[in-house]
This record gives sequence, C-alpha cells and structure tokens, in this order.
Amino acid sequence: MQLTNPFSAHIQTLQQRLESALQAQQLDGLVISAGVPHVHFADDHEAPFQAVPHFAHWCPQPDPYHFLVLQPGKKPQLVRWSPQDYWAEHIRPLDAYWCAAFDIVEVPERRASWQALPISGRWAYIGPETSMAQEWGLQTDVPLLVSQMDWDRGIKTPYEILCLEEATRLGALGHRAAKTAFDTGASEFEIHLAYLQAAGVNETELPYGAIVALNEKGAVLHYQHKRKEPRNGHVLLLDAGATYQRYGSDITRTHCAPAAPEEFKMILQRMEEIQQRTCQKVRAGISFVELHHETHMAIGALLIESQILRGCSAEEAVTTGKTTTFLPHGLGHMLGIQTHDVGGLQRNALGEPEKRSTQYPRLRTLRALREGEVVTIEPGFYFIPVLLDKARKDDTAGQYNWPLIDKLRGCGGIRIEDNVQVKAEGHRNLTREYLP
Repeated sequence: MQLTNPFSAHIQTLQQRLESALQAQQLDGLVISAGVPHVHFADDHEAPFQAVPHFAHWCPQPDPYHFLVLQPGKKPQLVRWSPQDYWAEHIRPLDAYWCAAFDIVEVPERRASWQALPISGRWAYIGPETSMAQEWGLQTDVPLLVSQMDWDRGIKTPYEILCLEEATRLGALGHRAAKTAFDTGASEFEIHLAYLQAAGVNETELPYGAIVALNEKGAVLHYQHKRKEPRNGHVLLLDAGATYQRYGSDITRTHCAPAAPEEFKMILQRMEEIQQRTCQKVRAGISFVELHHETHMAIGALLIESQILRGCSAEEAVTTGKTTTFLPHGLGHMLGIQTHDVGGLQRNALGEPEKRSTQYPRLRTLRALREGEVVTIEPGFYFIPVLLDKARKDDTAGQYNWPLIDKLRGCGGIRIEDNVQVKAEGHRNLTREYLP
C-alpha cells in the first residue's frame, strides 16, 4: 500500500488544525511525548507499550521516549531517542514512508531528548512526564487545547481511512479463520491462535484484548480468558480486531453450531437484520442517542416475537427497562487511533460535555454524527445471569418466559459489530467490504 502521499497530506491537515488551536490558546508551540513504559509494581517487567494517542496521531514511531516538536510555519520535528543498547532492539525506521514528513533529530540518552527541545516562549506539553515538562517551562494544564485536538481528531483524513481499511482487512482474515476453527470444534484458546495466525499479528499487536467466548461466556461483555476446554461449543462470540499503523478495527461476530437451540438461531438471524438496518441509518447529522433508542425498540419487538416477553408491547419493554436487561451496553463508539476513540461525549471543540442520557447512561457517543467520523455499530442480545436474576425477582406480572430464558442461558449472547464511516448522505460500512 502506497502511503507516502496520503501521509504527507495527513500531516498538512494536522498542521493546519494545530495552528488554529495554538493561536486560540495563545501558544507558540506544542511538545507531544511518545510516552514512557509502565513497569509492574515491585517488578522490573514492563507492560506492552502503547504510545500517547496524540503522538500516534502524528507519528507511527512505535516505541517510547520520543518527542514531537510542533510549531506554526515549521516542519514537524521528531526528537528520536536512539540509545546505544544491547538489551533491546531500537529500530531506526529512517526509510519508512512517514519519515520525510519530519525533521528527525536522534539523541543517545533521555536527558538529551529534553535538551534538544528548541523551546522559547509559551509552549504546551502533552504526555505523562508532567513534572519534568514543568521543569523545562512547558505548560502541562492545557484542557482547551486538548479538547480542540480531540474534537478535530474525530474527522478522519484519507490516510486514516486507508489505515482503518487495512486493519479491517486483517481483522477479517482472522475472523474467517476463527470461524473455521469453531466449526471444527476448537477451544477458545485454539480459536484465538487461529485468529492471530491468520491476521498475522501477535497478542500485543491487537488493538484490544480479543474476546473469544464459547457458550455461556458470551454473556460476559468483556470476557478476558481463553479456555482450553470445552471444545465443540454451540455458540461462539468473537470480538477481535487488528491494527495497521496504530489504527485498529473492532469487529464482532456471533456463530452458531448445528446443535445450538433453534430459538437462539432465530434470535441471531433477527439480530443480524437489526444490526444491518441500524447501519443503513448512519449519516451525518443523525443523533446517536436516537439510533440507540431505535435499536432498543427493535430489541423490544424481538423479545416479543421470540416469546421471551409476553403480555407486553415493544414500547413498554423499552420504557420499563426490560430491553436493558438483554442489551445493557451502548450501541457503539468512536473508532480510530484508540478503540474507544475520543470526542463522542463532547458537544463542541471547547470540550463542553454533551448532556447525558438518563435512560441510556452507558452510551459513549451522545451527539449527532459528523461527516468523516468512524463509529462502531454493535447491538447485542445477552442472557446475563446477574441481570436475569434481578429481573426474575422483579417479575411480579409474569411477563418473562422463564422456561425459555433458562433454556437459552447457556448460549451466552449475541453481538454483531461493524465499523462504519459517516458520510454526508449516508455511510460506508468498512467491515462488510471485507467480511460480508
């Protein structure tokens, strides 16, 4: 994939945005840290490193201790930490597609990185080493600048869309291989390995910890284990993505084996229809809260169609919170450099918070969508024991079909998730292009 020209245009766009933001805050420049590793308590073992997101938005350099020096009218500078080290490999990607966009200064030690910062005037700093930054005269409390950058980051450049496309393609390869492994009776652990191999990634290169849930574990929304038993599961819920140049896809599919209950298969088919109808409604200007509400109305109708609820309308199921028993999470979130990308809770570039929905407090996006944003659409339908046990206690009117619910508890749940680009008059479903 040729990324040199798209990346150059991407940097030009970021420079234009940043110059406006710096001018609004009367700042002369900005230093962004790549970040520092996290060391586990009472240990010398480091967790897998992830760069500061604002650094990664500008520069794909993957390791810690580097700085970006950004100021109006000047080419971005990368102060790159390049120690003489034999404990770890420090890759010098000086011929990478993105290098020509920066003036690169290499320094051999960490303090030299700070000394190399060409700072004079009022400069801001974004990163974890706030005490050191303050010693060097950098402003570390710049919420209005960060809010503006978060707001701008929602609108993806063509370069970012290319990266998300490739991350989606890789994730789709993993999902196909995982489905094949499930069909042959593999365990969660074996399905996970099949996914990694097909996507061509290792564990630390995933955008988030993959959720590989067989049977009842599909009801644990962020299920984190990879069991080696059981095999020959009846239901697989797989929530897994891949990364490309730090941009991550976020894809979920649910599959049934022939032995799964017919009632659950029907619900899965209906959920596929609900998810696709919701995706079709995505466009610039549409309220994400309204999309979420319409999804709950569809879930209410499905609860009645499947006879899980009786003596109740779809609207009543929503207003009384019964649909939340089966769909307790939000419809989706912003996607980009971060899996749960920024800006969804902001009303504007000043960082003023959008009003929270009292009916749907779990939503990560509360406003109308903007052209150029990328969001996930991921409705779910789960049999979660703790929520069902509460509903059983509250079911004085006998509206729940408990024999059927108890039959389906062992199936866990359903989630179907696509990554969707918002357009002025519609949308582009990135996921379905690679994983129909």
